[in-house]
Amino acid sequence: MERNRTRQITVILADDHALVRSGIRDFLQQDESLQIIAEAGNGDQALALAQSLRPDVLVLDIQMPGKTGIEVAKAVREIGLNMGILILTAYDDEPYILGALQAGANGYVLKTAEPDELVAAVHAVFEGKSVLHPDLMQKMMQHFVTRVAAPENPIADALTTREIEVLRMVARGFTNKAIATQLGISDRTVQGHLANVFGKLHAQSRTDAVMIGLRLGLVSTTDA
Repeated sequence: MERNRTRQITVILADDHALVRSGIRDFLQQDESLQIIAEAGNGDQALALAQSLRPDVLVLDIQMPGKTGIEVAKAVREIGLNMGILILTAYDDEPYILGALQAGANGYVLKTAEPDELVAAVHAVFEGKSVLHPDLMQKMMQHFVTRVAAPENPIADALTTREIEVLRMVARGFTNKAIATQLGISDRTVQGHLANVFGKLHAQSRTDAVMIGLRLGLVSTTDA
């Protein structure tokens, strides 16, 4: 999601608690490059605003009246809207994290995060990077390690060496442009490799692809 950085990054903030929204808004507005263009108090309103205003980044709580943040993220991806999606929540339970990533969220941050971490996360998802707090990453790794892996995995075998290389660079937070520079290929070629990775792994987002890659052993914790 490479965009013109000379303008502000537009953000829609969705949380059903007005006081919480106010606090988050104050944190984000300390960064002059971020512009809160709308706020939503429920999931249905968040989706409607996302469709009409097309922000650069959509910041979603999970538990809201109407659609949940996960349902909003899924709907945004199904519609095909091109925006970064950051889940900001108090829930660190595995089902919520997995559900959000599978729905197409680019990042998952807890409300206990420091203000500068939140601002950095918004910038990261805007740039197309994956954001998952190290503590949450460790939790997800433990989840995958406890699952019994099949002795042979045709999905993992289907990825080419180059596609695995690109996936590992995505896990390290590289943008498409940075991957292209590192590998000496064009941005379009990187996009083609990522499209193949998404298709083969049945991933809906960069974060989803990385998590699936971790589960399949294509990506290690040192990559992520």
